Amino acid sequence: MNNDQLEGKWKQVKGKFKQKYGDLTDNDLTYSEGKFDEFLGRLQEKTGKRKEELKDEIDRM
Repeated sequence: MNNDQLEGKWKQVKGKFKQKYGDLTDNDLTYSEGKFDEFLGRLQEKTGKRKEELKDEIDRM
């Protein structure tokens, strides 16, 4: 997957999470390379789900 594809996929995932979990903010969903675990931690905190559940959900999107 090239950078353009990755960025496009990320925008889709971000939009779907904002729709599904309305209390997420743009700041919660800001992603920079190397910060994926921190991002998952924020999602865990906001959604109450385990990291494995969130990773599976992201993979299915």
